[in-house]
Amino acid sequence: MSIDITGLPPERIVFDISPLAELGVALHALSEPGHHPGLHGWATATAAALKPDLADRLHEANFLWTTTFSDVHMPFAGVRGGDGRTGATLAEELDLLDALDEDRFLTAALEFTCSAHYAAGGPVRPDRALELAASRGPRQLEFTRRLLADPAGVRAWLRRLFEDCDQAFFADTWRRVQPGLAADARHKTELLRRKGLPEVLHAVSPAVSLDETGGGRRVVVDKLTDGRTTAAGTGVTFVPSSFGWPHLWVLHAPGWRPVVHYPVGAPDLPGPASVELLHLRMEALAHPLRMRMCRALARAAYTNSELADLYGLTPPEVSRHLAVLKKAQLVTVRRRGRYVLHQLDVAAVARIGSDFLETVLR
Repeated sequence: MSIDITGLPPERIVFDISPLAELGVALHALSEPGHHPGLHGWATATAAALKPDLADRLHEANFLWTTTFSDVHMPFAGVRGGDGRTGATLAEELDLLDALDEDRFLTAALEFTCSAHYAAGGPVRPDRALELAASRGPRQLEFTRRLLADPAGVRAWLRRLFEDCDQAFFADTWRRVQPGLAADARHKTELLRRKGLPEVLHAVSPAVSLDETGGGRRVVVDKLTDGRTTAAGTGVTFVPSSFGWPHLWVLHAPGWRPVVHYPVGAPDLPGPASVELLHLRMEALAHPLRMRMCRALARAAYTNSELADLYGLTPPEVSRHLAVLKKAQLVTVRRRGRYVLHQLDVAAVARIGSDFLETVLR
């Protein structure tokens, strides 16, 4: 994953905090506690205190922060003619969400079905979005239908959902984490001024580096996914997250300001499995394509045909790779109607060790 910053003035590289982005990550941790071993206590207590109506509405749209981390959580990067700065409060960032063009809002909100076409940009194809949503399940299909039929109504519904989350739990959470995030952003800004870009990128994450080969300059993020964008004309924003580990997100949608959303702090994970089981699992993961499949399967359940479409393979090729992962007890299988869904067993992967888990979830 790379961001071209050739010729970009230093002042266009910004470290800032975002309450809406942090709310999105908090909702992800609430929905996927297996991804965040250090947050089990917070997730359990928060989920137990949710009122049934709010819990139901969060379940209705949780694929916006589980299957993918939707760009709707960082609207400051997509407002045409904006200055690219985050809002000081959640209300200000929700105003930025309201200011997104309808086509950009639709594309961001439908990322959970159209992620394979994320880097291509262009308008949403309603027929393809509905087809992909159908394989995700009836709830996702109904949401997609509503979104395509009434994007303004869904955007207002989503704003109310985030406002209710703020009232229920996030305002207190943000008051707790905001000082630390602001301190990290200030520290990185000062480090950039004193030590330069390579030093501050390493401080963001060992997975982030500066490539100056070929006469250009690129911020390179070591992820199990490919993508490229440019910061020319926009700049680039780095946003720290208290809830984010082990995820390291890069917003690289065409026409949007690039954003690197990085975690602050990392908890310890349990030790690995037995030597025999670990050997079997590492053999299964030795193939680079199976590693890439694990990235998708860690976020959501996929059918054989979806994986084939995502990676440009034939269904028999996908079946052979899935068989190896299943033999190693790394993938679970369940049936929904006529669809057979496969998903990574995150708890099993966690026992391999934090390096692998952080890599596939990054």
